[in-house]
Amino acid sequence: MLKPLGDRVLVEIIEEAEQKTAGGLYVPDTAKEKSQRGKVIAVGSGKMLDNGTRVALDVNEGDTVYFAKYGGTEVSLEGKNYSILAERDILAIVE
Repeated sequence: MLKPLGDRVLVEIIEEAEQKTAGGLYVPDTAKEKSQRGKVIAVGSGKMLDNGTRVALDVNEGDTVYFAKYGGTEVSLEGKNYSILAERDILAIVE
């Protein structure tokens, strides 16, 4: 598995359910927009400040989050899609 460094977070992208238009047509995967929701799989050790102290991240493993549409780097591992994001790219935690 991947271990993010610093203030990075590894998020498993949650694929949205099959989309259907109001007219009953199904939207193919190639026409769908990238999901902006995912589950936090791993977190880095936190951001290092100039004075040498480390600030812990606000997200934890297992949190469901919304993240910036074009933020992060997408990777595929063992058939699953992940995104490696900086903490600043995470917009909200689903409670």
